[in-house]
Amino acid sequence: MTMFPRNATPIQLLFLSAALFLCVIASTGMGYVHVSFFDTARILLSEFPGMDGFQTDIQELQRVVVTEVRLPRILTSALVGAGLAVCGAVFQGILRNPLADPYTLGVSAGAAFGASIALLFPLGIANVYSVPLLAFLGGAGTLIFVIYLSASGGGISSNNLILSGIIVAAILSAGISFLKYVADEQVSVIIFWLMGSFASRTWADVLLTLGAVCAGFSVFLFYARDLNLMSLGSRTAASLGVETGRTLLVLLITASLVTAICVSVSGIIGFVGLLVPHMMRGFTGPDNRRLLPVALLAGAILLLVADTITRAVLPVEVPIGVLTALIGGPFFCYIFRKRQMARSGF
Repeated sequence: MTMFPRNATPIQLLFLSAALFLCVIASTGMGYVHVSFFDTARILLSEFPGMDGFQTDIQELQRVVVTEVRLPRILTSALVGAGLAVCGAVFQGILRNPLADPYTLGVSAGAAFGASIALLFPLGIANVYSVPLLAFLGGAGTLIFVIYLSASGGGISSNNLILSGIIVAAILSAGISFLKYVADEQVSVIIFWLMGSFASRTWADVLLTLGAVCAGFSVFLFYARDLNLMSLGSRTAASLGVETGRTLLVLLITASLVTAICVSVSGIIGFVGLLVPHMMRGFTGPDNRRLLPVALLAGAILLLVADTITRAVLPVEVPIGVLTALIGGPFFCYIFRKRQMARSGF
């Protein structure tokens, strides 16, 4: 039973879309150079063709700060939050595990390992792109190895995937520790990236993340009905016409690649993929056709608000990954304990 009737989902989407729009405008105006809410809205509107009239009496400094400095960071944080949240919902669906999130399969550890190598061994002119590129390759390579490790004659099972992911993540974590040990004075750069940050994001980061999230979300919606049936078990889903092996592989690869791209842009940001699907499932129910769009918007709002707090509210900017871990860690413990009590009958 859900907290709202089934036909309430369009209202929820409308409310979340409006909230996200208002959060973007409010966040863009916050910072060392303060810009009022209405001036921020005027600056954003003036960027559209034929809307130059809204830019009257706006200082050039304010326009540059809003459009070139803050907006790329804000949109990137919202897109990464949306991508991680919707991937978390998909992972929980295909693995049938409420504690699964985009990092369950070790993809984040692979991305972190690749980024650490790029930070430790700069590639000269290509150094600007080496960190996101190697982070993506590390995440994708980890996914391929985890799938290979968990595959058996009977196909790919959820338990094997989780166990393989844990094993590979442990090995990669040891590798990251070794890289930090040999990094010497560069160790602070690696540590800061591993904590996650949206500082100095550009419009190129926005376009890259937007393309990945939109493509992944389209695939997830296409397979949403099959994902619902797979939650009933592989045999039941197969009897209802779902090609479980192919569907599992497509969703697994897509979610992992979207996660890898998000991590390559932002660094390691945990618990968003765990926190948001659980919160939204209480409002929409388990139907992924309703859950996925709501989780997408809610994840964008959550990470945008968290980044705004650390950027413009706190006296010192705290890495966003630290803030999300402080919020998500206790929630993870609550979910785990609740699940254990439910199994024991209390």
